[in-house]
Amino acid sequence: MSRVLKVWNPECETFWHNEGKAIASRNLWISIPSLFLSFAVWMVWSVVVINLPSIGFSFDANQLFWLAALPGLSGATFRIFYSFMIPIFGGRKWTTISTASLLIPAIGIGFAVRDPHTSYGTMLTLALLCGFGGGNFASSMANISFFFPKSQKGTALGLNAGLGNLGVSAMQFLIPVVISTGAFAALSGAPQTSMVKGVAGTVWMQNAGFIWVPFIVLTTIAAWFGMHDIAEVKASFRDQSVIFGRKHNWIMCWLYLGTFGSFIGYSAGLPLLIKSQFPTMNPTQYAFLGPLVGALCRPLGGWIADKLGGARVTFWNFVAMAVAVFGVLHYLPHNGYAGNFWGFLGMFIVMFITTGIGNGSTFRMIPVIFLTDRQRAAAGKGPQAEGQAPAEAAKEAAAVLGFSSAFAAYGAFFIPKAFGSSISLTGGPQGALYGFLAFYITCIALTWYCYSRKGSPMPC
Repeated sequence: MSRVLKVWNPECETFWHNEGKAIASRNLWISIPSLFLSFAVWMVWSVVVINLPSIGFSFDANQLFWLAALPGLSGATFRIFYSFMIPIFGGRKWTTISTASLLIPAIGIGFAVRDPHTSYGTMLTLALLCGFGGGNFASSMANISFFFPKSQKGTALGLNAGLGNLGVSAMQFLIPVVISTGAFAALSGAPQTSMVKGVAGTVWMQNAGFIWVPFIVLTTIAAWFGMHDIAEVKASFRDQSVIFGRKHNWIMCWLYLGTFGSFIGYSAGLPLLIKSQFPTMNPTQYAFLGPLVGALCRPLGGWIADKLGGARVTFWNFVAMAVAVFGVLHYLPHNGYAGNFWGFLGMFIVMFITTGIGNGSTFRMIPVIFLTDRQRAAAGKGPQAEGQAPAEAAKEAAAVLGFSSAFAAYGAFFIPKAFGSSISLTGGPQGALYGFLAFYITCIALTWYCYSRKGSPMPC
């Protein structure tokens, strides 16, 4: 079968059931493991940093927070460019290239952590290169949006992103396991001595990078031989840049910052936050739970939004996020109160659930908004303009899906840095959390006014 689809019309029921559905599903189920690995490599520093001091690296707390935060900064920046790559290169070609790029930071980390004399500059460079994994999300979601009809976009995008997001929790669960075993010693090299609370142990920290290499290679091959490019999905950056003049692009960027920015930011910052606020607890035993439930809830959010409407789900979801912040604040140590770790963890899990549902519902809103907007603009301009409106809407929506994900990914940098700065300036993370609460209130107001209230200008 040709890897270039010269005819693609998923909105036609006959075409969809005869051949479209099978092709779309195939591309989706290759895209998911690629995105899974991308998230694993992107967020790997959130676990690596808490282990570096124990194997002889002399980085202070602020330097460790920077290593945890920098992949978020570079990943978000890469997403800006990746957002526009699918119509330029094609989904198959770009997925292959972007998946293969993960080998660079994965192999680099594997070699760097074996020597405690590796410079901090080298570590910063590798942290920045992990941003390749963050960038992949923008192009992956844009690509999958082209394959499915409007009625199934929420579910398809939710599956792609939700199961892809599982890479964060899988990594946070798997890395503590693989660094404690010498099963790969013949390939990965000699172990390091680890000192934890005065007790010596043996770890293979390089496995944190090397473990992903064979899976990246296999997925790259699968993308090249199994995925497709859609011939009609061609547009230059200039063609796609019209989204910067669409107000709904910027509104959805803000809302998605509240959902995905929170998910990825809390994923990056939670392990160090647990370590700083509840020092008797082992963060690697619990930190993966939040990203796990958040990722699993993303397809649910897309499915519910397909049934009830994205705006309604998003509005109430932000209300729940604001309430969860109060719960986290209540259980943190403060004013002589030692805090309650289980209450703190429970409230963060609630927070992650809401980020997952909100991720799915906001991405369900975008295709609907831009289809309605383009159809309104084409109304009364003749059959040709009205017929072109869905194709224009699909290209604009794909670009917005990617660009909004780039905007939101900066949460992976700002949230852990906000926690670190708040702790440094005030002795606790409460200041950062009050800032997040204020932000969620603006999201509630925007969603209600623009999309969910009766008589809103763009119901979706």
